[in-house]
Amino acid sequence: MWTTEHSIETTAPPETVWRLWTDVERWPEWNADLERAEISGPSAAGSAITMFPREQEPIELTIAEAKEPERFVDQADLGAVVVRTAHRVDRLDDDRSRIVYGIEISGLEADTLGPQIGPEISAGFPDLLATLAAVAEDR
Repeated sequence: MWTTEHSIETTAPPETVWRLWTDVERWPEWNADLERAEISGPSAAGSAITMFPREQEPIELTIAEAKEPERFVDQADLGAVVVRTAHRVDRLDDDRSRIVYGIEISGLEADTLGPQIGPEISAGFPDLLATLAAVAEDR
């Protein structure tokens, strides 16, 4: 298994971050890597998300878990590995929250593929979290 985690503190409350996460079609407003994103159904476990990265093939995800306003986990089954991305927001006190993105790569080829694809997937997380926090703080 391969894992990594990135986080940022923000003055935005968890409920505001949750609203940004559940408005999938507007993800490109705070995720510069995406041309567009679509969801089939509500932002709940079992719904499918298709992300359309700029100049890349679409990425199919399934929402594996969702607990408003604290966390959701999406999952991509890539055959030899499963990539689970946990999106979490923790209230630290009345004025601060922490947004956390963590990846877990498991499966038969995780020890080989994890170190190859994990850093590629998570490389943009610091910038993504900074933009997400800024947008949430503006709302």
